[in-house]
Amino acid sequence: MSETTLVVGPAGLWDAEALGDVAAATFPLACPPGTAPDDIEAFLAAMLSAERFGEYLGDPDRIVLRAAEDGEIVGYAMLHVGTPEDPAIAEAVGLSPAVELSKLYVLPGRHGSGVAAALMRSALEHAAAAGGAGIWLGVNQHNTRAQRFYTRSGFERCGTKTFRVGAELHDDFIMRLRFRSPGPPGPAPRPGSRRAPGGSPGR
Repeated sequence: MSETTLVVGPAGLWDAEALGDVAAATFPLACPPGTAPDDIEAFLAAMLSAERFGEYLGDPDRIVLRAAEDGEIVGYAMLHVGTPEDPAIAEAVGLSPAVELSKLYVLPGRHGSGVAAALMRSALEHAAAAGGAGIWLGVNQHNTRAQRFYTRSGFERCGTKTFRVGAELHDDFIMRLRFRSPGPPGPAPRPGSRRAPGGSPGR
């Protein structure tokens, strides 16, 4: 059996449909138990469709990264450069300039394979290259596995916020990683060294 080759890098407009497919397969699994299917579908349609990925890929304030094995997208991450619009979140984050790791998803069949760790390393590098003083994210308070992964990657809790999925309002922890000049303060876990999370920022 031949080894697969993992390549992580910026996505292009041609990846929008495949990214939407990955989002549809991963976001429901990352939601807390009991989340209404209708609310999940509403969120997917509003925020994670192929059309929305086309918009994200054309937004100069966003960086979409794809992880592909032998050309097949198996995970992605998205960065949003800029100060949080909510003043309370901006105060909790305490970074200027700020970069949000707004999404990080990996297909369930690739959990524990190092894909999430590779995406995290790339996200940290791109956030530093964008001039961020650090990077922050929101993670659902029930998603303890993802929280452990982010902690191992250097993030610390710095506040709380809410996250809307359809008609539901979920509770998140805000986690932050400050960069030490001139770049990220250390590598994320190496591929295969630890189990990667099944969730994503915000879930």
